[in-house]
Amino acid sequence: MKTSGTNLEHARAHNRRVVIETIRLHGELTRAELARLTALTPQTVSNIVAELQQAEILLSHAPRKVSGRGQPAVPVSLNPASAWSVGIHLDHQTLIIVLVDLAGEIHFRRLIMVQKPQPDATFARIMAVIDEIKALPGLDWQKVLGAGVVMPGPFGVEGISSAGPTTLNGWQHVDVAATLSALIGLPVTLENDATVAAIGERFHGVARQLSSFIYLYIGTGLGAGIFTDGHIYSGHEHNAGEVGHIVVQPGGKACYCGNHGCLERYVSLQAAYEFCGLDPYQALPDDLLAVDDALFDCWVETALPPLRQAINMLECIFDAQTVVVGGMMPAPLLEKVLARLPPFYQSVRGRYLDGMRVKMGMSGMDTAALGAAALPIFDEFNPQFQVLMK
Repeated sequence: MKTSGTNLEHARAHNRRVVIETIRLHGELTRAELARLTALTPQTVSNIVAELQQAEILLSHAPRKVSGRGQPAVPVSLNPASAWSVGIHLDHQTLIIVLVDLAGEIHFRRLIMVQKPQPDATFARIMAVIDEIKALPGLDWQKVLGAGVVMPGPFGVEGISSAGPTTLNGWQHVDVAATLSALIGLPVTLENDATVAAIGERFHGVARQLSSFIYLYIGTGLGAGIFTDGHIYSGHEHNAGEVGHIVVQPGGKACYCGNHGCLERYVSLQAAYEFCGLDPYQALPDDLLAVDDALFDCWVETALPPLRQAINMLECIFDAQTVVVGGMMPAPLLEKVLARLPPFYQSVRGRYLDGMRVKMGMSGMDTAALGAAALPIFDEFNPQFQVLMK
Protein backbone atom coordinates (compact mmCIF):
# COMPACT_ATOMS: atom_id res chain seq x y z
CA MET A 1 0.00 0.00 0.00
CA LYS A 2 1.35 3.40 -1.02
CA THR A 3 0.69 6.39 1.20
CA SER A 4 -0.04 9.58 -0.69
CA GLY A 5 -0.09 13.13 0.49
CA THR A 6 -2.61 15.79 -0.33
CA ASN A 7 -2.51 19.22 -1.85
CA LEU A 8 -4.07 22.47 -0.73
CA GLU A 9 -7.02 22.37 -3.13
CA HIS A 10 -8.12 18.90 -1.98
CA ALA A 11 -7.89 19.98 1.66
CA ARG A 12 -9.92 23.12 0.91
CA ALA A 13 -12.60 21.07 -0.89
CA HIS A 14 -12.84 18.72 2.07
CA ASN A 15 -13.02 21.58 4.59
CA ARG A 16 -15.81 23.24 2.59
CA ARG A 17 -17.80 20.03 2.71
CA VAL A 18 -17.19 19.73 6.47
CA VAL A 19 -18.51 23.26 7.06
CA ILE A 20 -21.59 22.64 4.91
CA GLU A 21 -22.32 19.31 6.61
CA THR A 22 -21.94 20.87 10.07
CA ILE A 23 -24.41 23.64 9.24
CA ARG A 24 -26.79 21.11 7.68
CA LEU A 25 -26.80 19.07 10.89
CA HIS A 26 -26.97 21.90 13.41
CA GLY A 27 -28.84 24.71 11.63
CA GLU A 28 -27.85 28.35 12.19
CA LEU A 29 -24.27 28.66 13.44
CA THR A 30 -21.86 31.51 14.01
CA ARG A 31 -18.29 31.38 12.76
CA ALA A 32 -17.05 30.76 16.31
CA GLU A 33 -19.45 27.85 16.72
CA LEU A 34 -18.35 26.43 13.36
CA ALA A 35 -14.69 26.64 14.37
CA ARG A 36 -15.44 24.80 17.61
CA LEU A 37 -17.52 22.07 15.98
CA THR A 38 -15.19 21.46 13.02
CA ALA A 39 -11.82 21.95 14.79
CA LEU A 40 -10.83 24.33 11.98
CA THR A 41 -9.09 27.62 12.74
CA PRO A 42 -11.28 30.74 12.98
CA GLN A 43 -9.48 32.20 9.96
CA THR A 44 -10.12 29.08 7.86
CA VAL A 45 -13.80 29.09 8.83
CA SER A 46 -14.08 32.81 8.02
CA ASN A 47 -12.56 32.27 4.58
CA ILE A 48 -14.83 29.31 3.80
CA VAL A 49 -17.97 31.10 5.01
CA ALA A 50 -17.12 34.13 2.85
CA GLU A 51 -16.59 31.89 -0.15
CA LEU A 52 -19.87 30.04 0.40
CA GLN A 53 -21.76 33.30 0.92
CA GLN A 54 -20.40 34.62 -2.36
CA ALA A 55 -21.63 31.41 -4.03
CA GLU A 56 -25.05 32.02 -2.36
CA ILE A 57 -24.87 28.63 -0.59
CA LEU A 58 -25.06 30.30 2.83
CA LEU A 59 -27.47 32.94 4.14
CA SER A 60 -26.67 35.45 6.88
CA HIS A 61 -29.13 36.12 9.70
CA ALA A 62 -29.71 38.83 12.27
CA PRO A 63 -26.66 39.36 14.54
CA ARG A 64 -26.80 37.79 17.98
CA LYS A 65 -26.23 40.02 20.96
CA VAL A 66 -23.09 39.19 22.90
CA SER A 67 -22.22 40.07 26.46
CA GLY A 68 -19.24 42.33 26.98
CA ARG A 69 -17.20 43.90 24.21
CA GLY A 70 -16.92 42.83 20.60
CA GLN A 71 -19.05 42.77 17.50
CA PRO A 72 -22.33 40.83 17.53
CA ALA A 73 -21.95 37.33 16.09
CA VAL A 74 -23.66 36.78 12.73
CA PRO A 75 -25.07 33.25 12.29
CA VAL A 76 -25.30 31.62 8.89
CA SER A 77 -27.45 28.80 7.51
CA LEU A 78 -27.82 26.88 4.26
CA ASN A 79 -29.73 28.55 1.45
CA PRO A 80 -32.25 25.92 0.25
CA ALA A 81 -32.52 27.58 -3.19
CA SER A 82 -28.76 27.48 -3.79
CA ALA A 83 -28.87 23.94 -5.17
CA TRP A 84 -31.48 21.69 -6.73
CA SER A 85 -31.62 18.09 -7.83
CA VAL A 86 -33.92 15.76 -9.73
CA GLY A 87 -34.99 12.37 -8.41
CA ILE A 88 -36.31 9.67 -10.76
CA HIS A 89 -37.82 6.40 -9.54
CA LEU A 90 -38.77 3.80 -12.13
CA ASP A 91 -40.28 0.43 -11.38
CA HIS A 92 -42.54 -1.98 -13.26
CA GLN A 93 -45.68 0.12 -12.71
CA THR A 94 -44.77 3.71 -11.87
CA LEU A 95 -42.42 6.49 -12.93
CA ILE A 96 -42.05 9.20 -10.28
CA ILE A 97 -39.99 12.35 -10.92
CA VAL A 98 -39.39 15.04 -8.28
CA LEU A 99 -37.43 18.28 -8.05
CA VAL A 100 -36.10 19.11 -4.58
CA ASP A 101 -34.07 21.94 -3.09
CA LEU A 102 -31.01 21.66 -0.85
CA ALA A 103 -33.27 21.17 2.20
CA GLY A 104 -35.08 18.25 0.55
CA GLU A 105 -38.38 20.09 0.02
CA ILE A 106 -40.32 18.94 -3.05
CA HIS A 107 -41.08 21.74 -5.51
CA PHE A 108 -42.31 19.55 -8.36
CA ARG A 109 -43.72 16.02 -8.53
CA ARG A 110 -44.99 13.97 -11.41
CA LEU A 111 -46.41 10.43 -11.16
CA ILE A 112 -46.82 8.49 -14.41
CA MET A 113 -48.38 5.04 -14.48
CA VAL A 114 -46.47 2.62 -16.69
CA GLN A 115 -46.76 -1.06 -17.59
CA LYS A 116 -43.61 -3.04 -18.41
CA PRO A 117 -41.71 0.18 -19.28
CA GLN A 118 -39.23 -0.06 -22.15
CA PRO A 119 -36.12 2.13 -22.47
CA ASP A 120 -36.87 4.35 -25.50
CA ALA A 121 -40.41 5.24 -24.46
CA THR A 122 -39.37 5.78 -20.85
CA PHE A 123 -36.49 8.10 -21.79
CA ALA A 124 -38.91 10.13 -23.93
CA ARG A 125 -41.34 10.44 -21.00
CA ILE A 126 -38.57 11.50 -18.64
CA MET A 127 -37.36 14.19 -21.05
CA ALA A 128 -40.90 15.55 -21.43
CA VAL A 129 -41.07 15.99 -17.65
CA ILE A 130 -37.57 17.52 -17.55
CA ASP A 131 -38.79 20.13 -20.04
CA GLU A 132 -41.67 20.90 -17.66
CA ILE A 133 -39.20 21.34 -14.79
CA LYS A 134 -36.97 23.65 -16.84
CA ALA A 135 -39.98 25.87 -17.50
CA LEU A 136 -40.83 26.32 -13.81
CA PRO A 137 -40.93 30.01 -12.87
CA GLY A 138 -38.05 31.12 -10.66
CA LEU A 139 -35.93 28.01 -11.20
CA ASP A 140 -32.32 28.62 -12.26
CA TRP A 141 -31.49 25.44 -14.20
CA GLN A 142 -27.78 26.24 -13.78
CA LYS A 143 -28.18 25.47 -10.06
CA VAL A 144 -29.48 21.96 -10.68
CA LEU A 145 -26.62 19.69 -9.60
CA GLY A 146 -27.77 16.58 -11.42
CA ALA A 147 -30.23 13.72 -11.32
CA GLY A 148 -30.41 10.55 -9.31
CA VAL A 149 -32.10 7.48 -10.75
CA VAL A 150 -33.38 4.52 -8.78
CA MET A 151 -34.38 1.24 -10.36
CA PRO A 152 -34.93 -2.20 -8.87
CA GLY A 153 -31.80 -4.33 -8.53
CA PRO A 154 -29.89 -6.56 -8.67
CA PHE A 155 -27.94 -4.99 -11.54
CA GLY A 156 -26.19 -7.09 -14.16
CA VAL A 157 -26.81 -10.49 -12.56
CA GLU A 158 -27.48 -13.09 -15.25
CA GLY A 159 -30.85 -14.79 -14.78
CA ILE A 160 -32.04 -12.41 -12.06
CA SER A 161 -32.15 -8.95 -13.62
CA SER A 162 -34.42 -9.83 -16.52
CA ALA A 163 -37.26 -11.77 -14.87
CA GLY A 164 -39.67 -11.53 -11.98
CA PRO A 165 -41.99 -8.85 -10.57
CA THR A 166 -39.15 -6.96 -8.85
CA THR A 167 -37.05 -6.36 -11.96
CA LEU A 168 -37.39 -4.63 -15.32
CA ASN A 169 -37.30 -6.76 -18.44
CA GLY A 170 -35.41 -5.21 -21.36
CA TRP A 171 -33.12 -2.95 -19.31
CA GLN A 172 -30.27 -5.31 -18.51
CA HIS A 173 -27.99 -4.03 -21.31
CA VAL A 174 -28.93 -0.33 -21.09
CA ASP A 175 -26.48 2.19 -19.63
CA VAL A 176 -29.18 4.25 -17.93
CA ALA A 177 -26.89 6.81 -16.28
CA ALA A 178 -24.87 7.57 -19.43
CA THR A 179 -27.95 7.77 -21.65
CA LEU A 180 -29.85 10.11 -19.35
CA SER A 181 -26.78 12.24 -18.68
CA ALA A 182 -26.38 12.82 -22.42
CA LEU A 183 -30.08 13.67 -22.79
CA ILE A 184 -30.38 15.94 -19.75
CA GLY A 185 -26.93 17.49 -19.95
CA LEU A 186 -26.25 16.92 -16.25
CA PRO A 187 -24.45 14.28 -14.17
CA VAL A 188 -26.68 11.27 -13.51
CA THR A 189 -26.14 8.63 -10.83
CA LEU A 190 -27.88 5.23 -10.83
CA GLU A 191 -28.42 3.26 -7.63
CA ASN A 192 -30.80 0.64 -6.31
CA ASP A 193 -33.83 1.61 -4.24
CA ALA A 194 -32.47 0.60 -0.83
CA THR A 195 -29.24 2.55 -1.28
CA VAL A 196 -30.93 5.78 -2.32
CA ALA A 197 -33.49 5.45 0.46
CA ALA A 198 -30.61 5.22 2.95
CA ILE A 199 -29.04 8.38 1.51
CA GLY A 200 -32.38 10.18 1.66
CA GLU A 201 -32.81 9.10 5.29
CA ARG A 202 -29.30 10.37 6.09
CA PHE A 203 -30.06 13.78 4.62
CA HIS A 204 -33.68 14.36 5.54
CA GLY A 205 -34.88 11.68 7.97
CA VAL A 206 -34.26 9.94 11.29
CA ALA A 207 -30.64 9.12 10.37
CA ARG A 208 -29.46 12.74 10.08
CA GLN A 209 -27.14 12.39 13.07
CA LEU A 210 -25.99 8.83 12.35
CA SER A 211 -22.66 7.82 10.82
CA SER A 212 -23.36 4.06 10.60
CA PHE A 213 -26.77 2.52 10.05
CA ILE A 214 -28.58 -0.03 7.90
CA TYR A 215 -31.72 0.95 6.02
CA LEU A 216 -33.98 -2.06 5.41
CA TYR A 217 -36.09 -1.11 2.40
CA ILE A 218 -39.45 -2.84 1.95
CA GLY A 219 -40.34 -2.39 -1.71
CA THR A 220 -41.66 -4.80 -4.29
CA GLY A 221 -38.67 -6.86 -3.10
CA LEU A 222 -36.44 -6.36 -0.06
CA GLY A 223 -33.05 -4.65 0.06
CA ALA A 224 -30.68 -2.95 2.49
CA GLY A 225 -28.84 0.36 2.17
CA ILE A 226 -25.54 0.24 4.05
CA PHE A 227 -24.12 3.41 5.63
CA THR A 228 -20.73 3.01 7.32
CA ASP A 229 -18.61 5.82 8.80
CA GLY A 230 -20.59 8.47 6.94
CA HIS A 231 -20.30 6.80 3.54
CA ILE A 232 -22.56 4.56 1.52
CA TYR A 233 -21.29 1.11 0.59
CA SER A 234 -22.54 -0.01 -2.82
CA GLY A 235 -20.36 -3.01 -3.61
CA HIS A 236 -18.46 -3.92 -6.76
CA GLU A 237 -21.54 -4.11 -9.03
CA HIS A 238 -23.77 -1.78 -6.95
CA ASN A 239 -25.51 -4.87 -5.53
CA ALA A 240 -24.43 -4.62 -1.89
CA GLY A 241 -27.40 -5.04 0.42
CA GLU A 242 -29.41 -7.46 -1.74
CA VAL A 243 -30.55 -9.17 1.45
CA GLY A 244 -33.82 -10.20 -0.16
CA HIS A 245 -32.01 -13.16 -1.70
CA ILE A 246 -30.59 -14.52 1.54
CA VAL A 247 -32.12 -17.97 2.03
CA VAL A 248 -33.91 -17.98 5.39
CA GLN A 249 -36.09 -21.06 4.87
CA PRO A 250 -34.24 -23.81 2.96
CA GLY A 251 -36.68 -25.58 0.67
CA GLY A 252 -39.24 -22.81 1.15
CA LYS A 253 -41.10 -20.72 -1.41
CA ALA A 254 -39.60 -20.66 -4.91
CA CYS A 255 -37.88 -17.40 -5.86
CA TYR A 256 -37.30 -16.10 -9.38
CA CYS A 257 -33.54 -16.04 -8.63
CA GLY A 258 -33.57 -19.84 -8.74
CA ASN A 259 -33.34 -20.47 -4.99
CA HIS A 260 -36.05 -21.47 -2.54
CA GLY A 261 -36.88 -19.73 0.73
CA CYS A 262 -35.42 -16.28 -0.05
CA LEU A 263 -36.14 -13.57 2.52
CA GLU A 264 -38.12 -11.32 0.18
CA ARG A 265 -40.55 -14.15 -0.59
CA TYR A 266 -41.80 -13.56 2.97
CA VAL A 267 -40.99 -9.88 3.68
CA SER A 268 -41.83 -7.55 0.77
CA LEU A 269 -44.76 -5.85 -0.89
CA GLN A 270 -44.86 -8.73 -3.37
CA ALA A 271 -45.22 -11.21 -0.51
CA ALA A 272 -47.99 -9.10 1.06
CA TYR A 273 -49.81 -8.76 -2.29
CA GLU A 274 -49.75 -12.50 -2.89
CA PHE A 275 -50.88 -13.37 0.65
CA CYS A 276 -53.72 -10.83 0.50
CA GLY A 277 -54.93 -12.01 -2.92
CA LEU A 278 -53.64 -9.04 -4.96
CA ASP A 279 -51.89 -9.34 -8.33
CA PRO A 280 -48.18 -8.46 -7.69
CA TYR A 281 -47.87 -7.23 -11.29
CA GLN A 282 -50.82 -4.83 -10.95
CA ALA A 283 -51.10 -3.86 -7.28
CA LEU A 284 -49.85 -0.58 -5.80
CA PRO A 285 -48.75 -0.10 -2.17
CA ASP A 286 -51.86 1.87 -1.23
CA ASP A 287 -54.03 -1.06 -2.35
CA LEU A 288 -52.98 -2.79 0.87
CA LEU A 289 -54.86 -0.12 2.83
CA ALA A 290 -58.11 -1.53 1.44
CA VAL A 291 -57.29 -5.10 2.48
CA ASP A 292 -59.25 -6.56 5.40
CA ASP A 293 -57.35 -5.87 8.64
CA ALA A 294 -57.53 -9.49 9.79
CA LEU A 295 -56.06 -10.71 6.49
CA PHE A 296 -53.20 -8.21 6.61
CA ASP A 297 -52.54 -9.14 10.25
CA CYS A 298 -52.22 -12.79 9.21
CA TRP A 299 -49.57 -11.82 6.66
CA VAL A 300 -47.72 -9.82 9.31
CA GLU A 301 -47.55 -12.93 11.50
CA THR A 302 -45.86 -14.86 8.66
CA ALA A 303 -43.43 -11.99 7.98
CA LEU A 304 -42.27 -11.33 11.55
CA PRO A 305 -39.97 -14.37 12.07
CA PRO A 306 -37.94 -13.87 8.85
CA LEU A 307 -37.86 -10.09 9.46
CA ARG A 308 -36.37 -10.69 12.91
CA GLN A 309 -33.81 -12.98 11.24
CA ALA A 310 -32.88 -10.23 8.77
CA ILE A 311 -32.41 -7.64 11.51
CA ASN A 312 -30.30 -10.07 13.54
CA MET A 313 -28.06 -10.79 10.53
CA LEU A 314 -27.58 -7.11 9.72
CA GLU A 315 -26.73 -6.24 13.32
CA CYS A 316 -24.20 -9.05 13.63
CA ILE A 317 -22.51 -8.32 10.29
CA PHE A 318 -22.32 -4.52 10.41
CA ASP A 319 -22.53 -3.56 14.10
CA ALA A 320 -24.30 -0.37 13.02
CA GLN A 321 -25.83 2.20 15.36
CA THR A 322 -29.35 1.17 14.44
CA VAL A 323 -31.47 -0.50 11.79
CA VAL A 324 -33.92 1.82 10.03
CA VAL A 325 -36.94 0.17 8.38
CA GLY A 326 -38.81 2.04 5.67
CA GLY A 327 -39.74 1.82 2.01
CA MET A 328 -42.87 1.97 -0.11
CA MET A 329 -45.27 0.31 2.32
CA PRO A 330 -47.88 2.84 3.55
CA ALA A 331 -46.87 4.34 6.90
CA PRO A 332 -49.89 3.07 8.92
CA LEU A 333 -49.19 -0.51 7.81
CA LEU A 334 -45.45 -0.28 8.42
CA GLU A 335 -46.15 1.08 11.91
CA LYS A 336 -48.32 -1.97 12.55
CA VAL A 337 -45.52 -4.32 11.43
CA LEU A 338 -42.84 -2.65 13.57
CA ALA A 339 -45.07 -2.45 16.64
CA ARG A 340 -45.34 -6.25 16.62
CA LEU A 341 -41.67 -6.90 15.82
CA PRO A 342 -40.26 -7.43 19.38
CA PRO A 343 -38.94 -9.56 20.93
CA PHE A 344 -35.71 -9.58 18.90
CA TYR A 345 -32.95 -12.16 18.80
CA GLN A 346 -29.87 -11.54 20.93
CA SER A 347 -27.26 -9.61 18.97
CA VAL A 348 -23.75 -8.19 19.26
CA ARG A 349 -25.25 -4.74 19.70
CA GLY A 350 -25.21 -3.87 23.40
CA ARG A 351 -26.45 -0.28 23.28
CA TYR A 352 -28.91 1.32 20.90
CA LEU A 353 -29.52 4.87 19.79
CA ASP A 354 -32.21 6.46 21.98
CA GLY A 355 -32.73 2.99 23.43
CA MET A 356 -34.34 1.94 20.13
CA ARG A 357 -32.98 -1.06 18.31
CA VAL A 358 -35.08 -0.45 15.19
CA LYS A 359 -36.30 2.94 13.97
CA MET A 360 -39.03 3.64 11.43
CA GLY A 361 -37.81 5.58 8.43
CA MET A 362 -39.52 7.36 5.58
CA SER A 363 -42.27 5.37 3.93
CA GLY A 364 -44.68 5.74 1.05
CA MET A 365 -44.44 5.92 -2.73
CA ASP A 366 -42.08 8.94 -2.83
CA THR A 367 -39.39 7.43 -0.57
CA ALA A 368 -37.15 6.16 -3.36
CA ALA A 369 -37.61 9.26 -5.54
CA LEU A 370 -36.60 11.52 -2.64
CA GLY A 371 -33.59 9.33 -2.00
CA ALA A 372 -32.64 9.51 -5.66
CA ALA A 373 -32.86 13.31 -5.52
CA ALA A 374 -30.46 13.27 -2.58
CA LEU A 375 -27.77 11.50 -4.65
CA PRO A 376 -26.40 14.60 -6.45
CA ILE A 377 -26.52 16.63 -3.21
CA PHE A 378 -24.75 13.84 -1.33
CA ASP A 379 -22.07 13.66 -4.02
CA GLU A 380 -21.54 17.42 -4.02
CA PHE A 381 -21.62 18.25 -0.33
CA ASN A 382 -20.98 15.16 1.82
CA PRO A 383 -17.43 15.14 3.31
CA GLN A 384 -15.31 12.58 1.45
CA PHE A 385 -12.12 11.72 3.23
CA GLN A 386 -10.67 10.04 0.15
CA VAL A 387 -10.09 13.46 -1.44
CA LEU A 388 -7.38 14.03 1.14
CA MET A 389 -5.41 11.08 -0.26
CA LYS A 390 -5.36 12.31 -3.87
